[in-house]
Amino acid sequence: MIDLTKPPLCTRDDTILLRPYTLEDTDNLYDAARESIDEVYPFLPWCHPDSMREESEEWIRTCIKRWDRGAVYNFAIFDPSELIFLGGCGLDLLGSENSRANLGYWVRTSATGRGVATLAIRLLADYGFKHLALRRIEILMATHNHASRKVAEDVGAKLEGVLRNRLVIHDVSYDTYSYALIPSDYE
Repeated sequence: MIDLTKPPLCTRDDTILLRPYTLEDTDNLYDAARESIDEVYPFLPWCHPDSMREESEEWIRTCIKRWDRGAVYNFAIFDPSELIFLGGCGLDLLGSENSRANLGYWVRTSATGRGVATLAIRLLADYGFKHLALRRIEILMATHNHASRKVAEDVGAKLEGVLRNRLVIHDVSYDTYSYALIPSDYE
């Protein structure tokens, strides 16, 4: 039986730990973002060249508040053996009436190419279906974001189409691929 009153704070397997951000993660987040500007900034404007540590702290404070309201479940991704910060992922609930969420993810540059995003997204999707009673998880990415598309396909998400001018990044509209996962994809 699914208990929606209090979903667990963490989920993990042998290689990935997902847990909510804490203020103690501020330096980890800031350092990882600074390291990853060249790869992440083209797709995620928050990871910009002029970022300051205070922005990371404020973002984490917002994550904590939104988690407490049950609106967004953002997780820090760690290597559990050494507690090395690898990136982040999250579920932004799009409407409880439809039991669906948008899933986002990023991995710091020094951790790419090792399957971190794929493992984290599998754990996160499982978390959403089991503990949040989601019936649909959507993953959107700009059509030129080849790495993100590969992750979506590697986790078994189904391509449902191309949405024209769906994302605005740096004041430019981009078409996006629309992928989705449903619980039966994990049965």
